[in-house]
Amino acid sequence: MAKKRRNIAFSLSFLDIMACGFGAVTLLFLILRHNATEIVTPDPRLASEVELLQEDIRQAEEAKTELLNSLEQLQLELVKAQGASDRVLTDLEEIEKSIQSDPKDDIAKLRRQVEQLEEQTAEMEELDFGDKVREFLGDGNRQYLTGLKLGGERVIILVDGSASMLADTVVNAVRRRNMSDEDKQQSPKWQWTLRTVEWLLAQLPPSSRFQVYMFNTETQPALVGSEGEWLDAADSLVLEQVVEGIRQYSPGNGTSLVNALNSINDFEDQPDNMFILTDGLPTQGAAPPKKYMVSGQQRRSFFAKALESLPGGMPVNTILFPMEGDPEAAALFWQLGVNTQGAFIAPSRDWP
Repeated sequence: MAKKRRNIAFSLSFLDIMACGFGAVTLLFLILRHNATEIVTPDPRLASEVELLQEDIRQAEEAKTELLNSLEQLQLELVKAQGASDRVLTDLEEIEKSIQSDPKDDIAKLRRQVEQLEEQTAEMEELDFGDKVREFLGDGNRQYLTGLKLGGERVIILVDGSASMLADTVVNAVRRRNMSDEDKQQSPKWQWTLRTVEWLLAQLPPSSRFQVYMFNTETQPALVGSEGEWLDAADSLVLEQVVEGIRQYSPGNGTSLVNALNSINDFEDQPDNMFILTDGLPTQGAAPPKKYMVSGQQRRSFFAKALESLPGGMPVNTILFPMEGDPEAAALFWQLGVNTQGAFIAPSRDWP
């Protein structure tokens, strides 16, 4: 009898199909990338919103800074207000004390102040014209009796800055005239003149006013920009500026005394004392001479013409430095001092 065949659900064909499918799935799994990240496309609306938020943050920071500055200003004003309040309270307390104080004490206090002022006034009245507003020491700190009248409320000093002030002889003056400004300023005769000006400034009364003019063919103040202006002799800074201006001046050209005296007209208040520092008679008038050489007669004429511009009632003091070839200068300037009740000196080399 033939055996009966069994019905098997999983046949060989079915298993083959399943194996192929599993292999295909495995192959796809191996082929595909598992680490790929997803690319997110940005949303334009979100980007705009972020920009708006950043702008709001910036504006908020600016507002915060302004508020901090305002707060600092308010604090400063508060400090000022507190200070003003303290001052007002202090003034009120002083007023209250003065109201409550004894009138006799106030009168006694005022009397003491008046006595102090009278003592100070007496001391100022006792000051001689030699009281120094600027220190000047000569060789060995020697003092000289010159006869110069150094007083006055308005003192003008005219300093000859011509080429002849560079030397005692014509030859040496011409030689130094062609040197540099630095060499001219270091000339012994000019340095002597500068020391004399410093000595005069040191003798001015503290209550006086003064001006220093440099003159050759033209006239200019030693302190630039002070034309027609009286300077305070008690101002030490102004005195130093004037001295420095003289030191920076370089002598040159001829001598016009009439132009120097005409410069006095620039002052609203006329001087009441004058000093002339020179080494001889002028070499020209208001304008240059037609000829290079000037005779003694012409120089006398220039001097007489210049005196016509001299204000009356003012003493003229002359300090004459030596210069060859001008023998009449000493006599004419001495006569000028006599006529104006001034003084005339021809100092030695070691003066002042």
